[in-house]
Amino acid sequence: MTLFEFDNYINSFLKRENFDNDIAINGIQIQNSDPEKKEIKKVAFAVDACEATAKAAAQAGADILFVHHGLFWGHCQPLTGSFYKRIQSFIKNDLALCAYHIPLDANNPYGNNYGLAARLGLTDCLPFGTWRGMTLGVKGNLPKPLTVEEIAQKVLGNGKKPLTVLPFGNKEIHTVGIISGGAGEDVADAVEEKLDCYITGAYEHEDYHFAREMGINVIAGGHYETETVGVSLVMKKVEQELGLECVFIDEPTGL
Repeated sequence: MTLFEFDNYINSFLKRENFDNDIAINGIQIQNSDPEKKEIKKVAFAVDACEATAKAAAQAGADILFVHHGLFWGHCQPLTGSFYKRIQSFIKNDLALCAYHIPLDANNPYGNNYGLAARLGLTDCLPFGTWRGMTLGVKGNLPKPLTVEEIAQKVLGNGKKPLTVLPFGNKEIHTVGIISGGAGEDVADAVEEKLDCYITGAYEHEDYHFAREMGINVIAGGHYETETVGVSLVMKKVEQELGLECVFIDEPTGL
């Protein structure tokens, strides 16, 4: 399998063409030395493209680094300073970079939001929340009512605790809306749709009083942690369907 073939496979289910309003460049952001012929044997997966993940991927012997947050966001940027260090790590190691931003947030079932919904066992799931005209979140019903503390224990898994839990809503939670990453302000959509709980990644100071005044439960699992979900699901799919060796590079930001 070549780099071009790998990206075509990824796009066959993430479908970047459906997310033209994304500010990120989705798909191949940095090619390798021969994208039409060089055989891909190992793929690294991470949330962020940065010097650390590029070096770790190269050290692991990966041919491609697949990420949620790539390096190119639709504007020109000089290859200086930190940005030069990031690019250098890819070029020096003949490491390709493949990034999918909103397509990976929104995908059902391999995206961040539907992946989090699956952890909670949400039923009757429907699209929820928009950004730049693109629907990216999900809402649904819990199979049985839970408290905000019980949901907080489930949402990240592996005993990890969310950064913020705001128990401002109903004690018994039946309905949940999810938008991963930096979507704290979209709590307003959850209020408008009369959901019992809103789950996101980062929740800002200026949104605290809105949640309290409107009486809604909020869980902020962390921008990084809530967006490990999609890359992990895609990695599992690649392993199972393509038979490629895969490695997950964990570089948590604590945010």
